Amino acid sequence: MEHIELFFKSIFIDNMVFAVFLGMCSYLAVSKKVSTAVGLGAAVIFVLMITVPLNWLLDQYLLQPGALAKTLGPEYASYDLSFLSFIMFIATIATMVQLVEIVVEKFSPSLYNSLGIFLPLIAVNCAILGGSLFMQSREIQSLGLAFNYGISSGIGWFIAILAIAAIREKIRYSNVPPALRGLGITFIITGLMAIGFMSFGGMLTGGEVNDKSEVISTEVIQKIEKEVEGIVGNSNK
Repeated sequence: MEHIELFFKSIFIDNMVFAVFLGMCSYLAVSKKVSTAVGLGAAVIFVLMITVPLNWLLDQYLLQPGALAKTLGPEYASYDLSFLSFIMFIATIATMVQLVEIVVEKFSPSLYNSLGIFLPLIAVNCAILGGSLFMQSREIQSLGLAFNYGISSGIGWFIAILAIAAIREKIRYSNVPPALRGLGITFIITGLMAIGFMSFGGMLTGGEVNDKSEVISTEVIQKIEKEVEGIVGNSNK
């Protein structure tokens, strides 16, 4: 259940683009054609799928305060290498992006040419680094959950860029006011899509909210009953 909840929450509720607006540069620049958006989205999924679990291992066994005690012995428990988090995470991401670039250039030169500079720029895409930093800040408990979070975050970014690319291909033939053509109408559509994705917020939290409201209402009723009993008792006296 925990894996399913994390999967859907990362895609729809905590979407990288529509919830925290990460990776917007690539999202806006490479979303003019669906084919290009699919290629970049698949690359982002692959990089997040690999880097988030790898960075989870680095965080657990190297970077956290006292993590070295797990690998080198209790005498290293006082060491804290958390200040190296950014450097280590970016190094892992850059390595995986280089691997993706080599594979794409080898097997799909047309996609490699259409992505252009934005493929190597995945290494500094804030959505990729954000995935690892969110994993660290949310204290994800296991490697399996980290792997799940990496894939689901990538799928969320993929859905976002695929949706905007499909809309931009169709809107090309629409009568858009000159002042809004290009990035103007794209930002408006992105904002509307973000509002739509916000509606998923109650999908996983609705039950919890209802349970809490029931507890609160019960406490209020009990408090009112006690006050009424006190008033009745005083009036009888």
